[in-house]
Amino acid sequence: MAILSFDIGGSSVKYAVIEKTGKILAKGKKTTPQEKEEFFRLIENVAASYRRAYTIEGAGFSFPGAVDDVSGVIGGSSALPYIHDFPIRQELERRLSLSAALENDANCAALGESWLGVGKEHEDLVFLVIGTGIGGAVVKGKRIHHGKHLHGGEFGYMVSDASHRILSETGSTRILAERVADAKGLPREEMDGRKAFALADAGDADALQAVSAMYEALAMAIYNLQYAIDPEIFVLGGAVSERPGFAEEIGKRVDVILKDVGVARIRPIIRPAQFGNDANLLGAVRALLNKQDR
Repeated sequence: MAILSFDIGGSSVKYAVIEKTGKILAKGKKTTPQEKEEFFRLIENVAASYRRAYTIEGAGFSFPGAVDDVSGVIGGSSALPYIHDFPIRQELERRLSLSAALENDANCAALGESWLGVGKEHEDLVFLVIGTGIGGAVVKGKRIHHGKHLHGGEFGYMVSDASHRILSETGSTRILAERVADAKGLPREEMDGRKAFALADAGDADALQAVSAMYEALAMAIYNLQYAIDPEIFVLGGAVSERPGFAEEIGKRVDVILKDVGVARIRPIIRPAQFGNDANLLGAVRALLNKQDR
């Protein structure tokens, strides 16, 4: 018996057949449809294709937005307007004749890492997604803490400095690129996070300063979250987290904070995510298994 898993993104739909142990049996990817009915046809066709080779007992879905599996509705907004504000879980179950679970994409990545990745030995973790903004998830007892308004893990909204800028405005790769571009007098559209880090690696003073400011913002957030949530481990996601030494550099800034604060004794454990793009697919399966275990 296996589970269908779908990771719905703005540009691509990734899908897989995954055993309950987490073993990926097959996977693929297609361009994300622009229309609702085309989207449903894609899901139905993938399911029909896999059913020829596997016995499928359920489906897990990773979606952007404020995903509420209980109501089956995805609130908020995303690059895919057609997924929002109607009972999409029920429609998917009807079309597939399978039980289904929906979960937010960052939450799925966290569940995947908690289940089989860098967090598998831990019950509680905080997952930080670092990209053009900052997102994330809180896992308690191997399950997502959603919060009353489905905003558990929306760390990007945390106030990050005395100017009331939020973490997405101080610790993201987008802000890093903007800082470097502004310092160099370049149009912002000519700079991105990868180029900014390349300049820093080459010793450029402006880029080094901007990278250090990014590390500092993330270190302050992690320090505060350690004492607010007290997780066993912090897991860092997003492409930038794959840079060698990225987690360690944030850790160095945390050490400075701990020294300056003096009374704090808990040193956060910070690790890069293990699974990359597969984390969402695994997490969607874990979301369904958690639902079945309730």
